[in-house]
Amino acid sequence: MVKMRENEGMNRAPSIVVIPTINEGANLRRLLPDLLALPVDVLVVDDASTDDTVAVVESFAAQTGRVSLLRRPEKLGLGSAYRTGFTHAIAAGYQYIIQMDGDGSHRVVDLEKLMQEATSAPDIDLVIGSRWIPGGAVLDWPKHRELLSRSANLYSRYMLNLNVRDNTAGFRIYRGTFLKRIDLRRIKSEGYAFQIEMTQEAARIEGTIIEIPILFVERETGVSKMSGKIILEALIKVTQWGLLRIIGQCLHRAHAGLARACNHRNTL
Repeated sequence: MVKMRENEGMNRAPSIVVIPTINEGANLRRLLPDLLALPVDVLVVDDASTDDTVAVVESFAAQTGRVSLLRRPEKLGLGSAYRTGFTHAIAAGYQYIIQMDGDGSHRVVDLEKLMQEATSAPDIDLVIGSRWIPGGAVLDWPKHRELLSRSANLYSRYMLNLNVRDNTAGFRIYRGTFLKRIDLRRIKSEGYAFQIEMTQEAARIEGTIIEIPILFVERETGVSKMSGKIILEALIKVTQWGLLRIIGQCLHRAHAGLARACNHRNTL
């Protein structure tokens, strides 16, 4: 169960940060005080943590009234956690819905920059905190992981024809009214593939997407949730989506060429 703050009221924050967690108690203890210094509420979607994550979140919830907890009985996946959190945030009527890791890799100082950009113009639908545009960087990453991320983003850009440099980024701000236009029931991916699929869907419905450079810091505490299964899922799905896009374009061109040929014949 989750208790969200009422939609009305002068003290209600305009933005909410959705944070999926599995055993991130130590990191949340450091992150939440800095996060709550900003005009945001927080929704933690926890997948059966066995550490003190729940206790930490419930403590901040009791102290501030600005933190909510959604507990799930088992590990259901990153994409599932975000879909659930987004659905609750949309229903609560937040103007801006932020997704952010709970392991400390996304810095609050960078979130401030993203929030400034998101609110700077009414036509900005999605702001992505990007590692791979000028000014963006990663800290304390091994070279093989940086190569993997850069290659995955290059491949997804090419296959899906996306004008975004960091499609796998998990640090984002969606305008609430825009996110409501995305049918989350259509988004089936987990892991990095979820981020790519959301970017693709945002582009498909012609959202205005901008990237802001951030510094991504490798976690200091806890265990990364990255796995070979997550990487494989992204590779397979991007390849499938890309081939479907290419085939669709070829069929469209063939149909258009046939129509032109028929029209030319009819004029003879």
